[in-house]
Amino acid sequence: MRVITFTGKGGVGKTSISAATAVRLSELGMRTLIMSTDPAHSLSDSFEQKLNSEPTPVKQNLWAMEVNAYDDLKKNWHAVQAYYSRLLTVQGIPPIVADEMTVLPGMEELFSLMRVKRYKEMGKYDALILDTAPTGETLRLLSLPEAMNWGVKLARTVEKFVLKPVARPLSKMSDKLAYVVPSEEVMQSIDVLFEELDGVKEILTDPQTASVRLVMNPEKMVIKETMRALTYLNLYGFKVDMVTVNKLLAEDEDSGYLEKWKEVQRRYLNEIEEAFAPLPIRKVKMYDDEVVGIKALERLANDVYGDENPAAMMYDEAPMQFIRHSDSCELLLKLPFAKPEEIESWVSGDELFIQIGNQRKIITLPITLAGVEPDDAKFKGQWLSMHFSLQGAAAKAI
Repeated sequence: MRVITFTGKGGVGKTSISAATAVRLSELGMRTLIMSTDPAHSLSDSFEQKLNSEPTPVKQNLWAMEVNAYDDLKKNWHAVQAYYSRLLTVQGIPPIVADEMTVLPGMEELFSLMRVKRYKEMGKYDALILDTAPTGETLRLLSLPEAMNWGVKLARTVEKFVLKPVARPLSKMSDKLAYVVPSEEVMQSIDVLFEELDGVKEILTDPQTASVRLVMNPEKMVIKETMRALTYLNLYGFKVDMVTVNKLLAEDEDSGYLEKWKEVQRRYLNEIEEAFAPLPIRKVKMYDDEVVGIKALERLANDVYGDENPAAMMYDEAPMQFIRHSDSCELLLKLPFAKPEEIESWVSGDELFIQIGNQRKIITLPITLAGVEPDDAKFKGQWLSMHFSLQGAAAKAI
């Protein structure tokens, strides 16, 4: 199943580009599902059709849906929600407030990811298009499996060494402690949740079948945010294979009082082409009417892709590589636009932590490099190069 994720700053036309891509794929005979994970859904507006939290037929070979976290919450999180609600109520929080507080941050993104794996395993669809929330939320969505994997390891460690041998037996003798200690049903619900999540990261980063496409407008703040998005996506190991610059004023038409703005756009287009090369950059003009309905989406798809198949991998380069040398191992991370002074890194066990701003990447090192700090780190063009001495690895093993 081909998986294409669209992201960009709010208001750049991301949903329209996503929907147009889905329409084109369906017309090429691919069974296509487009899924909106943006809490402020607008996919229904694009198709001029009411959608819900389950796949709804739009046209031949095309289904669409808008994820509803509360529907999935009832199905997958009831036992855990009840536990947290009971725990908060014991602390004196009103029950109705406690229920609201149990809808934890990130739940909507979490259940969206679970659906990705579910639809992949079903084998019903040839293509899945993800119309995501604005950039910051998307980065949180895509990094969630990694962060949650760390969290469940911690939870299971606590259960193994604290809950089972100590807290749970004591809870049978104390009513108060019984409210605090999660039941086996709660822990099983968490296990099921993480079993569903297991493998999602592999689906979204599979270099053969998955890619992310950036949508932007030729505006200064949008360009800066898209640059940061590309850096962070590479940091997390997601392949970006295309950039679409949307809402361009037509060069061959008189734009009236917007003629001055056209010159500004030319300048920003040059900046975009220099900054994002060698990624393919598609340019789409601003229309004189709204892009809603199948006909309008077909027109947009034609302007974006021409005669090309949107399912094709438009650009193919792995953002992370391990290279073995005679006496060292080199890790290469493509981090365009990252500044050396903004990067922090450290090693803990077999995990390498790399932090840029408020974004953190955890890379599992080969077992031979566990606990070995990199000898040096420097940029080679857009690539961050980190060398690990194999002699240092051997010394650690002694």
